[in-house]
Amino acid sequence: MIRPSRRVFLKGVCACTVIAAGATRRAGAREPAAMAPPAPAAVAPPASALRPITGSAHPISAAERRARIAKVQALMEQRKIGALLIESGASLEYFTGIRWHRSERTTAAVIPARGEVLIVTPAFEEPSVRETLRVGGDVRPWNESDNPFAAIVQGLRDLGVRAGPVAVEPTVRFFIVDGVRKAASGYEIVSGDPLIRACRMIKSPAELALMQTANDVTIAALRYVHGHVERGMSEADLSTLMNDTTVALGGSPEFALVLLNEASAYPHGSLEPQTVGDGSIILMDCGCTVEGYQSDISRTWVYGEPNKRQRKIWSTVRRGQEIALETAKIGIAAGELDDAVRSYYEIEGYGPGYKLPGLSHRTGHGIGLDGHEPAYLVHGDSTPLEFGMCFSDEPGIYIPGEFGVRLEDCWYMTAGGAQLFTPLAKSIDDPI
Repeated sequence: MIRPSRRVFLKGVCACTVIAAGATRRAGAREPAAMAPPAPAAVAPPASALRPITGSAHPISAAERRARIAKVQALMEQRKIGALLIESGASLEYFTGIRWHRSERTTAAVIPARGEVLIVTPAFEEPSVRETLRVGGDVRPWNESDNPFAAIVQGLRDLGVRAGPVAVEPTVRFFIVDGVRKAASGYEIVSGDPLIRACRMIKSPAELALMQTANDVTIAALRYVHGHVERGMSEADLSTLMNDTTVALGGSPEFALVLLNEASAYPHGSLEPQTVGDGSIILMDCGCTVEGYQSDISRTWVYGEPNKRQRKIWSTVRRGQEIALETAKIGIAAGELDDAVRSYYEIEGYGPGYKLPGLSHRTGHGIGLDGHEPAYLVHGDSTPLEFGMCFSDEPGIYIPGEFGVRLEDCWYMTAGGAQLFTPLAKSIDDPI
């Protein structure tokens, strides 16, 4: 099931708002001196001739998932935690293989420090949930008139966890935690963040292989789209072409954010519709999943001939990417990569810090089953870099009222430094 990211959702909201508001413009934007004739509607070319490149992708094995459970159980034993509670989402998939959406009906897993995993899910969803369960364990269905939190508590007791600390995965929603508290006393609810980070931040060879495939799909799709941009295309035209191309290449689209012209000055865009014309900045930030593992690549280029200012800013961002990668060493704090990029940008006249014009967001983020996950390349993140950690590298520059440039590639940490999944863009003239 494709779960739309926040960027996709916001972009959809923007599109609907624009349609509903007609000629509404972003506050403060200048109106054109005269109305130009509308450009002819551009038609995106079909991507049906492309073939999947994901044939060698292998899902995470049941043995690897059981090893993950054994690791988190050992960590719980060390910390004297009785169990870990996880609801639907990336962590549930990580440990059990279950791919399930979140709703008001609770589906959750209890991983005890000792013993088998226990799954609590609505009775009418049980067959569907079992389809992706890869590690065995006890599945306990609850009916619509039942209390799912009482079922979780009973499961804890049956697993021998009758009191003491119970860890909760960081993204578990409050109503579930509150329901468990009300269903039983004697449990101390503690954060499961240290447990989850210790497992999920370090990627295995199988995870890296899936991320490599996902990045291969996205860069190939971007290359195809770059070669088929036409004057008059809208952001929606390009986004649709990107998603269609991703599907043709075997990936599951996660997001295809397209920012044109002045909208590129705002990291997640503007309500004002834009189309491609001569000299247009085109910023595309796109990703897909392969067996749940994500890619995240951004490219910026100009339709037609770039001007001197566009070339200079593009080259500055490209150098920022290099600085982040050069700074990455085993043991260094993740935040130091962000600091290194900002020091260079300040010399170039941007900032200081997060001020505009300049880089208003972090230099990068962890990535894996989630598009954004710990650790973060942001000032103050003291997480030491370790072998197998994966990140994006995206130090953009944004100039409100003009344009922005973002270049982004994902990489993973090795003993010898940063290893890219995709090569950095060569130049504004050869941007993919």
